[in-house]
Amino acid sequence: MKTIIKSAFILFASVQIQTICAQDKSIKMTNPLLQKSTLQYQSPIFDKIKDSDFKPAFEYGLKVHDTEIDAIANNKTKATFQNTVLAIETSGVDLGRATGVFYNLTGANTNPTLQKIEEEYASIFSAHNDKIYLNSKIYNRIKSLDLKSLKGEDKKLTEYYLQQFELAGANLSDSDKEKMKKINEELATLSTTFSNKLLVARKNGAVLFADEKELAGLSAGEIAAAKDKAKEAGKSGYMLGLLNTTQQPPLQNMTNRASREKLFKSAFTRSEKNDEGDTRATLEKMAKLRLQKAQLMGKKSFAEWRLQDQMAQKPAAAMDLLAKIAKPAVERAKIEAKDIQDLIDAQKGGFKLEPWDWNFYSEQVRKAKYDLDESQIKPYFEVNTVLEKGVFFAAKKMYGITFKVRKDLPVYNPDVVVYEVFDEAGKSIAIYYLDFYTRDNKNGGAWMSNFVNQSHYLKQKPVIVNVYNFAKPVAGNPSLISFDDVTTMFHEFGHTLHGLFANQQYVTLSGTSVPRDYVEFPSQINEHAALDPEVLKNYAIHYQTKEVIPQALIDKIKKAETFNKGYDVTELLAAATLDMAWHSVENEADFKPTLEFEKSALQKYGLLVNEVPTRYHSPYFAHIWSGGYSSGYYAYTWSKTLDYNVYDWMNANGGMTRENCDRFRKYILSVGNSVDLNKAFKDLIGHDMQIEPYLKNAGLK
Repeated sequence: MKTIIKSAFILFASVQIQTICAQDKSIKMTNPLLQKSTLQYQSPIFDKIKDSDFKPAFEYGLKVHDTEIDAIANNKTKATFQNTVLAIETSGVDLGRATGVFYNLTGANTNPTLQKIEEEYASIFSAHNDKIYLNSKIYNRIKSLDLKSLKGEDKKLTEYYLQQFELAGANLSDSDKEKMKKINEELATLSTTFSNKLLVARKNGAVLFADEKELAGLSAGEIAAAKDKAKEAGKSGYMLGLLNTTQQPPLQNMTNRASREKLFKSAFTRSEKNDEGDTRATLEKMAKLRLQKAQLMGKKSFAEWRLQDQMAQKPAAAMDLLAKIAKPAVERAKIEAKDIQDLIDAQKGGFKLEPWDWNFYSEQVRKAKYDLDESQIKPYFEVNTVLEKGVFFAAKKMYGITFKVRKDLPVYNPDVVVYEVFDEAGKSIAIYYLDFYTRDNKNGGAWMSNFVNQSHYLKQKPVIVNVYNFAKPVAGNPSLISFDDVTTMFHEFGHTLHGLFANQQYVTLSGTSVPRDYVEFPSQINEHAALDPEVLKNYAIHYQTKEVIPQALIDKIKKAETFNKGYDVTELLAAATLDMAWHSVENEADFKPTLEFEKSALQKYGLLVNEVPTRYHSPYFAHIWSGGYSSGYYAYTWSKTLDYNVYDWMNANGGMTRENCDRFRKYILSVGNSVDLNKAFKDLIGHDMQIEPYLKNAGLK
């Protein structure tokens, strides 16, 4: 999941400023981003929003928000929850509405104009954020409040803001605050630069093949799509685009080894070609600046500073979990590599296993070991059928919610579909946008985000979007996806459930606004619904014959569930360890050029395995350089451990039944960050997180 980080300037609010000039009033009245949408639940009025609206909206929103913040800081009356904490929480409504739309568009449907605006305002927004969180007057007002006199979400919100001000450096000296502001501005600019460079690298890294024979093994639909992509780029031949991961989906089926190598190497080196898509200098500057920021705050490393408000709290706790799983994972990966090499040798391949061979031959090993061929099962997974008869069906079965297409609501791209969401009683609870297909102007990966966040205080219901990068059907061909892609759909919809069931007073504590190492846990639980017998048989329908997937094939899928887990876990842990390595440096002199630093870090932790490259190579590790996951990629493993603990509990109590899911909704999905999450987890299953369920369920024990 890619998450858009919510700062004070993204908060939705209801405060109105009366003292604005006539010109400002005109902008307010005519700019659609500054109007509270009259569409259901304030869904964005995309048919009226133009690129040229953003800058005026930002300028107006910044001015109004500055006025609000100054009023809070200079309030002469005694600080109270209402005139300080709640006032911060409900400030910045105009800026929040504009930025909420803007950052969703720059992720899913950007263009050169939006990219330029994003670069221009990165440092401006950073400075604005600092103006709030480095404000000693406001910090001292919050600190003066008597926490014992507050209860429930009021107390939690106060504690949250107090911690955020302290993490930002509100208690620094004035001179150090100035240093912090400069660092933050530069980091914001560099993060946007990295993101835009990576988009260029992804586009330029697309691989052109002259002859259809070079794509042997791909389906007719995939080849047709490759031909269309080449035409769009003004080229003759066949073009394969890149996803943001190291391994690329076509590698699993391409029979031409030279073509596999060409595709893999282009993907792996996309951002290190000394061109406008080269991100290395940018990320190296960011790593050094992050260390400087942490040390300004009195911490040894950026990771030590960053993890203070996370479940792990300390880098050592995160690394300990990664290390305990890494050893058995690498051991399993080496066994898997031997199985593949044995197959290559048996076929008289005459070569040593390389990364671009793994997916192609592991598929053959899977077929030999489990009699399971990906091409056998893909026809049962047509993307829209998986959505409507799988993801939506499971949501109704487990939580009682249903979906209805809304063609009357405007969208930001013709590919986007809008749904209204209803609870079991038929009451409308949310609006849901779905953006399935890959585009050159869309960031790689898949994610969930909010256009409008749930809040009882603001009387707001959630408006949510899920974004994917599946291949768009071409010339009547269906969009068939792998079972891994099916799992991704259920995963991202798990984030949506977390947002749909939010039940908080305040936006800041609502839905998915939880620690990084907790936010993936609810979505990972929903992945298990993909293999629920009743759910699977409802959506796994052959796109041609319309036959339901046979039980024999289901048995094979389940039997092969832990197949290739050594590889899967090792590539994930390698990425998580890389992230922690970059951000655990305590002396700037210990930084090295990107590729050298990466190699050294992976060697140190026993994760430099030639056949198993890290899921994200440092130069295109968007999660940590532009996606908000710096020092936080371990979160997927931490959350997965929570997931496996709960999944074992569910299985011991009858499975993913309505009763168990309602309990999960009560203790996890509906509480946001309004309670002690460790306690909520323990209340759900009766014990703290344990590592054994991970090792067992991943087949590493």
